[in-house]
Amino acid sequence: MARKDTRKKPGGKTVYRGSQAILGERQHLEEVLRSVQKAKIPAARRKAELAQLSKLIKVRTEELNRINPGWDKKFAMARNPKTSANELLRLARALPPDDYLLARLLTEHAEAPPELLEHLAAHPYAAVRENVARHPRTPPEVLRKMAEDSSEPLWFLVACNPSTPPELRERLRGRMHTAEPAFP
Repeated sequence: MARKDTRKKPGGKTVYRGSQAILGERQHLEEVLRSVQKAKIPAARRKAELAQLSKLIKVRTEELNRINPGWDKKFAMARNPKTSANELLRLARALPPDDYLLARLLTEHAEAPPELLEHLAAHPYAAVRENVARHPRTPPEVLRKMAEDSSEPLWFLVACNPSTPPELRERLRGRMHTAEPAFP
């Protein structure tokens, strides 16, 4: 199991650094590396800065691979619109619980099979559950369960999902008209 990378925030609060944050850091470092390559600075300084940036990028890649071995390949597969439903399901079944970004991508994929969506419907990351609630391939029984869960307001997304059974969709849309406005 991957070791969680947590950092203390100034207020003493622990913050989890997951695949989303680590990928963002790596992408930023790669952009800085490209700008240093183009910069008009002394050759020795450029060489030193490029070496340091390359080390930092390597560390971020290693962090991603600790969360999920072969992370970049899996990330590319999850983003590829041509990846088959079976491959997506295989990725989802082998998904470590800490890889929130890959889970999010899998539930956004147009070819995500119903089994994948059902598998990730109770994921700990809210954005993943929201994607499942709005995905048109989510099975009706999963949508019904999500709409009736009073612990979080996914009913609105379920009401807008074209795969929601008509009677449930109408009941939930009726709730939209009777709900109090969020802002006075």
